[in-house]
Amino acid sequence: MILVTGITGQLGFDVLKELKQRGADVIGTTRKEIDLTTETGAKNFILDKKPDTVIHCAAYTAVDKAESESELALTVNGFGTRWIAEACREVGAKMIYISTDYVFGGDGRTPYEVHDEKKPVNVYGRSKLLGEDAVSAILDRHFIVRVSWVFGINGKNFVKTMLRLAETKNKLNVVNDQIGSPTYTVDLAKLLADMAATEKFGTYHASNEGFCSWSDFAREIFEQAGLDVEVDGIPTIEYPTPARRPFNSRLSKKSLDEAGFNRLPAWQDAVKRFLSELK
Repeated sequence: MILVTGITGQLGFDVLKELKQRGADVIGTTRKEIDLTTETGAKNFILDKKPDTVIHCAAYTAVDKAESESELALTVNGFGTRWIAEACREVGAKMIYISTDYVFGGDGRTPYEVHDEKKPVNVYGRSKLLGEDAVSAILDRHFIVRVSWVFGINGKNFVKTMLRLAETKNKLNVVNDQIGSPTYTVDLAKLLADMAATEKFGTYHASNEGFCSWSDFAREIFEQAGLDVEVDGIPTIEYPTPARRPFNSRLSKKSLDEAGFNRLPAWQDAVKRFLSELK
């Protein structure tokens, strides 16, 4: 049996859907079943159900808010993940942990390899790295999957924000000096389901193919949606946020290639399919 945490979030929702479509024996959990703020809340459901695999999608994901709610973010993403990993060890389950490009410092222009130095520049990145460290220390049978710029049908994301702003604005300023890759949850869910069926444990980077800036991303959304919105690229310094963002979020997919997993489709293709899903 596969247990998926965080099914009310963007990724958990699509992972559960993908596994059900494949006919897997799967159970999805929300905060009601698994509360990541306490050890018993995080562990008891897993200890009771004894799944073979846990795909841990639940997380504290409010990047800016994490700066003022650091204790909660570090508890949920750090300790919460540790408790899930300990429960997995106890029942003999393998675990897939979803992490982030934000564990890196964002220097340079080269895509990050999986074992490059971790230097998170914000609380959210630190909290997710705590989770990574816990999983790798506690479990041999684990996958750590780092993703970036996530968008899916079930939740808030950049694509939906741009479409909403386009309803009242015909010109937008969007950051042009942070470079990375969007990740469509439908595509990521397929990869995670594939991984769950293997023993190819390790750390992976998984985002849609190709790199872009946020302003490139916005232009592509408007072009594909047939919306006449002008996008002005601006430097990060002109758009201050509570949490610092890494400038370089490029992730190398070498680890996927070496393990024989398929890379995700091009990000432009993902945007196209997402827009049709929204309709």
